[in-house]
Amino acid sequence: MTLQDIQKDIQEGIPSKVPPAKPYDSSVNHAPKRKQILSKEEEKLALKNALRYFPSEQHAELLPDFKHELETYGRIYMYRYRPNYKLHARDIKEYPGKCEQAKAIMLMIHNNLDYAVAQHPHELITYGGNGAVFQNWAQYRLTMKYLSEMTEEQTLVMYSGHPMGLFPSHKDAPRVVVTNGMMIPNYSKQDDWEKYNALGVTQYGQMTAGSYMYIGPQGIVHGTTITVLNAGRKIAKDGEGLAGKLFLTAGLGGMSGAQPKAGNIAGCITVCAEINEKATQTRHSQGWVDEVITDLDELVMRIKTAKANKEVVSIAYQGNIVDVWEKLDEENVKVDLGSDQTSLHNPWAGGYYPVGFSLEESNKMMAENPEQFKKEVQKSLVRHANAINNHTGKGTYFFDYGNAFLLEASRAGADIMAENGIDFKYPSYVQDIMGPMCFDFGFGPFRWVCASNDPADLLKTDEIACQVLEELQKESPAEIQQQMADNIQWIKGAQENKLVVGSQARILYADALGRMKIAEAFNKAIEKGEIGPVVLGRDHHDVSGTDSPFRETSNIYDGSQFTADMAIQNVIGDSFRGATWVSIHNGGGVGWGEVINGGFGMLLDGTADADRRLKSMLHWDVNNGIARRNWARNEGATFAIKRAMEMEPRLKVTVPNLVDDSLFD
Repeated sequence: MTLQDIQKDIQEGIPSKVPPAKPYDSSVNHAPKRKQILSKEEEKLALKNALRYFPSEQHAELLPDFKHELETYGRIYMYRYRPNYKLHARDIKEYPGKCEQAKAIMLMIHNNLDYAVAQHPHELITYGGNGAVFQNWAQYRLTMKYLSEMTEEQTLVMYSGHPMGLFPSHKDAPRVVVTNGMMIPNYSKQDDWEKYNALGVTQYGQMTAGSYMYIGPQGIVHGTTITVLNAGRKIAKDGEGLAGKLFLTAGLGGMSGAQPKAGNIAGCITVCAEINEKATQTRHSQGWVDEVITDLDELVMRIKTAKANKEVVSIAYQGNIVDVWEKLDEENVKVDLGSDQTSLHNPWAGGYYPVGFSLEESNKMMAENPEQFKKEVQKSLVRHANAINNHTGKGTYFFDYGNAFLLEASRAGADIMAENGIDFKYPSYVQDIMGPMCFDFGFGPFRWVCASNDPADLLKTDEIACQVLEELQKESPAEIQQQMADNIQWIKGAQENKLVVGSQARILYADALGRMKIAEAFNKAIEKGEIGPVVLGRDHHDVSGTDSPFRETSNIYDGSQFTADMAIQNVIGDSFRGATWVSIHNGGGVGWGEVINGGFGMLLDGTADADRRLKSMLHWDVNNGIARRNWARNEGATFAIKRAMEMEPRLKVTVPNLVDDSLFD
């Protein structure tokens, strides 16, 4: 299709005529069949809900097709409405529309659905097994049409993938407001997602899938690199590095695909198990994992050789992670660092596969005998935990990577609890590393996307960001010198590490001052014509955006880790301080009903208006979380918020008075 044809297709929205059915493409990585959870009356309701996108004279033709999808896949995806053009991030100038901000959002939606980026592109799922951009292709088409028509005095309202419509607003309002999975609290169990998603009335947006801010596995490479580096520092003796040390983990499908690349950057041996051969081959073909091994004995020999030679290498094991932990225990191979990034927020629908079964056998059991599948998953989790316990008894440092591994293992009855019977035996990586070292000081995953889609622009932004950080480091206090040094090292190596998958994007951990200074420098470069427009964003896995007691807020100890005020305040505050779009989600990372998370996107176009917006919004977006962490008596956050108040006289935050524990003796 020509560019003109693509633009016309976007502007048309849902076609006036029913398009021909499309064959099921087995070469694409598809979502597993969802379990049949609807009653006959509810199936009828799901079909009526799907048909309401189309004129009544088309219902008789579409009904058998949608009924087949619901029976075959457990969802109505409307495959026949998939566009015929390739979805990927284009130059912002190529999108039709009246509003540059709306064009930026179209670009980001296309990036989330790019075959090189999305985990299950035909099911509109970006990562995590169920992290969806939309529920069906009619929603995609209608949303793109609305965006192509939008002016700067309208806001598009998105209800869990459904575009409710364009509403009058004003130029300082967000152009899009997104909610995903915002259930009444008593309806946030796992089966509730299955039911209401099957009905077509809600979706799991993960974190950056349903908020249009996913940038491929690069989005987590930096955080994983920092985590592995600092985990290595925790076990290091006399300043030794990670050379020759083994990091064992699992998952290569979505965000987890970053692990082998991060291990290479950190300088260790990484073994990452993956049950899905398509996911393994994708990461290998992209250069994100060096080698693929399918035999356990061969794997053991390869690890021993790599340890002896102190190699830096990443190896994908095509198979189940439980087998690897058990085999290395039997062979007495030392695992120095251990973790897991399978999608255990989604344990019963493809997020974790039981040991002893092939992928095909598991998917069949999942759809046809879900209760047995659940039993097998829980048996595997017990074995998984037992093998880890054996290794930690030999000196392995194991940390939970916030994927709900410890949570689901505990629910399965695994020996995973601490002696007090309340806490887990192993720390979350946020508790041990990211919380006290990064989040409390305001450092988190700042992102930008070059809307020109020009690699030269990305190179220029890398250089600008590095210059800004090096200048800031000169004046930075001792408490954050390590964070500054790690991030400067990261950005200097970003090009050579070939991190781009999909859009011309970059991630960089920065605090509020760093984010504002970098964004300000970008905006000036855009004004001078040195680079094209830039979209700012972040992962929801950040200082302020997410309330998640088993991950992002697991180092909050005043009892408020089970509240969600911070995430809600964050998205409200971003919306009136200048964000181009905002989102708030139930679920993400650790599971439906376990977390509330929010994010934003902001277009920089070189104007004074963009400069005003970025300074107002980025300051709040970070300091909201620092203020909350300070109130929880986190020492680093109290230091950071006092520093922030010194720099901004209008900022006045309540600081806690510390209580002497001896009063309670």
